[in-house]
Amino acid sequence: MAFRTQDFCIDSQRYAAHIFPAEDGLFEETFSTDNTYRVHGLNITIHQDYSASLGVAASVWDSALHLCQFFENESLDLSGTRIIELGGGTGLVGIVAARLGAHVTITDLPSAVSQIERNIAANTPFSGWPSDGPSVSALAWGLDHSRFSSSWDFVLGADIVYLPETFPLLLDTLVHLCRDGAVVYLASTMRREHGAQDFYDHMLPQMFSVELVQRDPENNINIYKATLR
Repeated sequence: MAFRTQDFCIDSQRYAAHIFPAEDGLFEETFSTDNTYRVHGLNITIHQDYSASLGVAASVWDSALHLCQFFENESLDLSGTRIIELGGGTGLVGIVAARLGAHVTITDLPSAVSQIERNIAANTPFSGWPSDGPSVSALAWGLDHSRFSSSWDFVLGADIVYLPETFPLLLDTLVHLCRDGAVVYLASTMRREHGAQDFYDHMLPQMFSVELVQRDPENNINIYKATLR
């Protein structure tokens, strides 16, 4: 049977409604903001649409800023690398990576795609992207990850570990994306009620070698590096 984009969008919407329940009262009023963040020597302007349809994908979370800062602190050369970001939300991490010369694909559920595309357009350098502009694609963990290549240098995610029901789906997706040797960097606020520590201590090590590479106790944010066993 031929794959149809319309079928995928419908399936993804059903998946999101089932796996990611509505955050009642999270954003009772719809509003938007534009904020500029100074990261890695770059001014990145991010438009954030706070609405029930986007939920947690609307915000730039602190872990995303920490992950960008980590790349700068570690002098990690991203130029020419192939990167896929999971749960991109606003697209901040992927946009920064692309501004630093990486070939980037930013993914999230279909409801977040337009916000990411808007932010990519807003941050396109006058001289053009160093390699090429980030691409955006809908990706529902555990549903359609096999549509994506396994040929990446890095898989990135910021504050995507917060719903235990999604942990097996995320793990399956990471395994697929890393089959050719990609290195995973995940930044997380370690909320006990969200089970993040259990994911990093017990679930991710089932398939990956996991290393805590940065700990910020004041903000309770960890950054982990993982490679497929």
